[in-house]
Parts: sequence; C-alpha cells; structure tokens
Amino acid sequence: MSTYTEKMLENVLSTSFENFDQAKLENAKYRIIDVLGCVVSGANATGNLAIIDQVKAWGGREEATIFVHGGKALAHNVAMINSIMARSFDFEATQAGVNGLYIPSHISGTTVTTAMTLGEAKDISGKELISALLVGDDVACRILAASGFGFALGWDNVGTVNAFGATAIAGRLLGLSKTQLQNAFGIVLNQLAGSLETIWDGATAFKLVQGLSARNGIFSAELAKAGWTGPKDALLGKFGYFNLYTEGCINPDILIEDLGKKYHTEVTYKPYPGCRVNHTAVDCALKFVKNYDIENDQIDQIILKVPAVFRDMFACQPFKIRDIPQIDAAFNMRFCVANVLLRKTLIIEHFQEDYIRDPRITKLTNKIEIKELDDTDTRAWGASLILKLKDGQEYSSDVSYPKGDPVLGPLSKEEVTQKFMNNIAFSPKITEVSAEKILSLIENLEEVDKISEIIRLL
Repeated sequence: MSTYTEKMLENVLSTSFENFDQAKLENAKYRIIDVLGCVVSGANATGNLAIIDQVKAWGGREEATIFVHGGKALAHNVAMINSIMARSFDFEATQAGVNGLYIPSHISGTTVTTAMTLGEAKDISGKELISALLVGDDVACRILAASGFGFALGWDNVGTVNAFGATAIAGRLLGLSKTQLQNAFGIVLNQLAGSLETIWDGATAFKLVQGLSARNGIFSAELAKAGWTGPKDALLGKFGYFNLYTEGCINPDILIEDLGKKYHTEVTYKPYPGCRVNHTAVDCALKFVKNYDIENDQIDQIILKVPAVFRDMFACQPFKIRDIPQIDAAFNMRFCVANVLLRKTLIIEHFQEDYIRDPRITKLTNKIEIKELDDTDTRAWGASLILKLKDGQEYSSDVSYPKGDPVLGPLSKEEVTQKFMNNIAFSPKITEVSAEKILSLIENLEEVDKISEIIRLL
C-alpha cells in the first residue's frame, strides 16, 4: 500500500491541466501577477544587487533569466534570486487556505518564481506553468496544514514547506519518475532550514530563506534525476520533516484528502507592504485618520490593543532602526501605525530610508504602547486604537479583520491588478506598456505557447 508521501508524489506527476476548475485557474493567474509585481518593486531592495553579482561571478550555463535586471545563469541560482526579490518588501500573496483554515505562509513567493524560472529553462507553455505551480502549492499547503503553524521551535516555514513545494514543481518540470521524485524529497529534507531569529533581528537573511527553498528544490530534483538517493519517507519517517521540524503531524489525512480533486493554494493578497500581522493595526489607523482630523502634535499617548499572540511577536518590538531600516519598518507594527497617522496611508514608497528616518515617525512610535485585547475579546485578528490628547480628550477606532481577508474582505481582481501596476510604477525598470502586455499574457495564460514571452517583458 502506498504511503501518504507516495500518494502525494503520484498526484504531483499525474495531475493534468484539466484537473483545475476556473476558480483555481484564476487563483494561479492572479498570484502570478501579484508575485511578479513584488519581484519588480523588490528588485533593488537592500542586498539584492550583491547576491545577483555573486551568482553572476559563479558563472555556469545560461539557463534562465534574472527577472528585471537581465542576464542569465544556472536555473537553480536564478530561481533563488527571483524568489528573494519577490519577498523583499514582504508584500506578496500569503495565507495557505486548506479546508477552511487560513495558515500563515509565504509559499507563492517561492513557487511562482521556481515554476517560471525553471519553466523558462525547459521552454514550457502557460498550461504547464499553471499545472506545475498548482501541484507545488498544493504540496506545500498540505504539509503546512497537517502540522499547523507555530513559533515554539523557531523554524520559519518559508524554509521548510516551501522547499517541498519547489521540489514538486522541479520534479514535474524535469520529468522525474515517482522513485526519482521520492528521492528528491529525501534530498531536500537535508537542506531545510530558516530561523525566525532573522526576522527578530531585522536581517536580510529573512528573504534568503525564501530563495534557498527555490534553489534547493531545483537542485534536489536535478540530483535525483542524476541518480542520487534520499530518505524514502521525507515527511513521516522517524527522522522526517514532521518529527524534526514540527511539534507533530496532528492531521496526516490532510496530506491525501481529495488528492487530484482539491488543489490548495494561498488565498490572501496583501493590500500593504510588510508583515501581515501589522495589517489590522494599519486598518485601525486608516479608519482613524478618515474619521478624525487630529494634529499629531496634539497626541499625548497612543494605545494599540492586539491579540495576545501578536503582542509577543517580533512585530510588536519597540521600533528601532538597525542595519537595514526597510526590514525594521516592514516587520514593526509601531512604525506602520505611526506612518499612517503621519502620512494618512501606507504605500511601498514609505519603506524607503528617508521616510523611515523621518524624526516625526520616531516621535510617534515612542508614544505607542501595545497591549493585549481585553480577555473578553476573542477576535483572532481584531485591533483597537486609542489616542489620548494633551487636552484630555480621547478618540478611538476598532477593526475586526484586516483588509484582504479571503472571506470577509478579499481584494478584488481590479485591486490586485492595480497593486501590480503600483509596484511597476515604484520601479524604473519596467515600462507601463510592458506591464500591460504582461497582464494580458497572464490573464490568458492557458493560451501562451511559451512562457518566455512573459519573461522577455520583465
């Protein structure tokens, strides 16, 4: 009898384009649009030019294109770069949706770039891009959902489940047999990593994890195709993924439930850059500035109430500018709220160093005290904002869920498209004309004969 892992592998290789319904096809297309926009806006973010120079210095066959910057290198190294650029502003699609659960994740930034990078090297069609992407997403989402997500062990799931998703994509595109794909999963098991300490410390390595999953997925599939072997059950073996990297596989049936019928993916599009944990607080602040016209120099104290689980996260650290200001700001709730109070919005431009170092931001962040929501408030994503003025008056706003929630407030297709165009406008690298052509090709992706048509425009 096949194991859970073997059944998943069989599905990766046997899935055809006809397995997907229209809703899933649209999900794939708009996540591709979303991730590519984030690649473009993140192209010149801190550290990215250095890693591009390093990959070019390594040399090797010119298999795939470095998005936005141009030039070619080995596909696994290019996938790493493209994925890193996608994650740079923490702005790409998020939240794995599995059977009504919405689990923190950053899968698409790896899977989209892996599929497109290796897909270019293998000269695939739009249909095969969609198919490979969706099976990789499904693998990563199922593995994540089977154990849930937690911070107790300190692993960043971007460096674990994403790598399995990337390996599934690469195995399919490289034409592996089931035995070879099984070996590839075992090989990538030996390359999983990613510490949440990088986010606590505001280090550029937080996005390296995203890229390494893409790189290692392709590398593992290539090794397996060359005859290398790995552990036979990378997921449920005695020292497999679940036993080493999680607190246990609490629901193994999720791994195979409705295989070939349901394909799980990420389902949330972010309306603002930065950690998703910040977004309800951002919406609270946006609601506040819409309803009240208060000068910031009138503010004496700002009290922000969030769920207890958020209160203990990196996002609620006191705001301080360290080595990489953009990362400090993207993962800090105080900065994001202060920025909205000061500038009445939160856009990608505000994560540039001049905006971050504005002394008015520091003055406001120092006034913010973050507390837990009241014991009777059980909202998982709720937030309350209270401003106490120097004259004794108090004003407040309250939000129950963040914009972009896949059930209560999803972004429309038009909003996702406009986000893409805004990301293009932020970068001087891609023209608006090229951006419009990219959108048209992706919206009709199943009719594209070669995805290199899209990549030439990046």
